[in-house]
Amino acid sequence: MYQVSSHGSLNNALDEIYGSLPPEEKNALRDRIAGGIYSSAERIAGKVVSRKGKQINWDQKIDDVLTSRCLGIPVMLLLLGVVLWLTVTGANYPSQILASGLFRIEDILTGLFVQAGAPAWLHGLLVEGAYLSLAWVVSVMLPPMAIFFPLFTIMEDLGYLPRVAFNLDKFFRRAGAHGKQSLTMSMGFGCNAAGVISCRIIESPRERLIAVLTNSFIPCNGRFPTLIILSTLFMGGTVAASFRSAAASLVVVGLVLTGITVTLLVSRLLTKTLLRGEPSFFILELPPYRKPQVGRIIIRSVLDRTLFVLGRAVVVAVPAGALTWILANTFINDLSLLSHAAGFLDSFGWLLGMDGFILMAFILGLPANEIVLPILLMSYVSAGTMVEPESLAALHNILVVQNGWTWLTALSVMLFSLLHYPCGTTLLTIFKETRSLKWTLIALLMPLSVALLVTFTLTQAARLLGLA
Repeated sequence: MYQVSSHGSLNNALDEIYGSLPPEEKNALRDRIAGGIYSSAERIAGKVVSRKGKQINWDQKIDDVLTSRCLGIPVMLLLLGVVLWLTVTGANYPSQILASGLFRIEDILTGLFVQAGAPAWLHGLLVEGAYLSLAWVVSVMLPPMAIFFPLFTIMEDLGYLPRVAFNLDKFFRRAGAHGKQSLTMSMGFGCNAAGVISCRIIESPRERLIAVLTNSFIPCNGRFPTLIILSTLFMGGTVAASFRSAAASLVVVGLVLTGITVTLLVSRLLTKTLLRGEPSFFILELPPYRKPQVGRIIIRSVLDRTLFVLGRAVVVAVPAGALTWILANTFINDLSLLSHAAGFLDSFGWLLGMDGFILMAFILGLPANEIVLPILLMSYVSAGTMVEPESLAALHNILVVQNGWTWLTALSVMLFSLLHYPCGTTLLTIFKETRSLKWTLIALLMPLSVALLVTFTLTQAARLLGLA
């Protein structure tokens, strides 16, 4: 029994009572208070608003399915699978056409350099390094982005993304994070830097920081091409050709779920260690469903997202390709600098199910995730030049036949790509948002530690069980 003292107040007494409750009862009380407020508002609105005839509330009927306890999550995963399947299926042929056209330009450029009498090193640096890296990034990234971003924008324009946040809110609250983190996580699918900026919608500095530090566990558009290609080549290759796209899509959905799970686990860990505290209250009003605006979708998905991300990748890919060519064609004791570095990392890479060249590709790919796979393929080729991705068979020959990749190698690379440190742009954005070198370093080292732990555990377990 609590009594209000003469020098106290009702608010102080209520704060004292609320403070004595366990966390579970606090959450339940807040939900009941919020529910009571909205129920009262609904009753008042019902008394003053009149409707003629019997009208069907289609928004409510749709929400009964999309936000239900039983069907909300399965429908969300189904929609994600469909979007990824359309992306995987639709991107293959355009990627081959683009690659064929862009790599033919290489022959033209080579001819011009020969006619001009340019030295071999200049041709190698500008054409075999910078241009071919650019050609690979454009041919591999543009078709998936041109499909994924419009589909994602349609769901956003329809008003479905707030329903995703509603479905995931309870999981984030149990992790001690803010419900709005689910919205910032959704933005991370397009670009982790954009996801970090969107964390501004979270009022609490502690919870905003949690969202910032964990946003990189969501696969951005720069990592999707790598995940899609490897899942199609290795996991999709184990089934019939007609089911290859579906199998690859399921693998990518599984990786997305892995990223979400790691986000929740790390958020929980942060709330219990570096960023202790209780989640603040979050009320999400679901907007009405809207008819998609085609013109707006084209502008937002193609201009604001696809070309923006592609432009950033191109700016980074050109110097990164040139640097990789230099490392691959500068020799000391008949061995290139890239091979020396890869050899140094090879033993450590073996523990993670990878090799030294893969780790070097991730290191050199720090400026942008989009260039990791192109750098790796450039490193594998003995001449240190980019190869034309003519088909999955050509990639299979490079990775499996020439460099001994197995399913474990592919899965380790996909998991490391999913969980490792953010790209340079995202790290710079984190520094600008937090104004702290400390939290920027944590944002770099924490995901890297998780990626190392996951790939090491997977590799050792697979080898212990005789699966690899």
